[in-house]
Amino acid sequence: MKRIVQFCAAASFALVSVSASAQNLEVNTPAVNAIKKSLSDRHGQLAPHYGTGAVGIARDGMLVLRDANAVPLPQRGAVTGLVSADNNDRASLYREIAKANGKPEWEGEIRNTFAQRWVSNAQGGWYVQNAQGAWVKK
Repeated sequence: MKRIVQFCAAASFALVSVSASAQNLEVNTPAVNAIKKSLSDRHGQLAPHYGTGAVGIARDGMLVLRDANAVPLPQRGAVTGLVSADNNDRASLYREIAKANGKPEWEGEIRNTFAQRWVSNAQGGWYVQNAQGAWVKK
């Protein structure tokens, strides 16, 4: 009986994993579209800071002010605000996509999927954090 319970638990976990990997990430609800627009609008302000290495993409997909000295002191507060606002939008995006899929429990997996995409889609010359936590220039 114990083996059957262990097998069922493993099978249930496998089904959840398979289901979550089949998530629809291309959601176009009004909330998701508003977040995407906000991210897109902010990208133009962040792009120069990716290029200087001041802002990097962490392995969890969030932005980090990784080299504050690369930002002139009068601009640091604004750049910190941009990074914070972008991270808030990213978290909201994952939550809204999970909600639109009717599976709020998928938020963590959606976050991981997006993290991989943010890092892999970063432009050459931008800094990303590798799986070991080291910052590398793409």
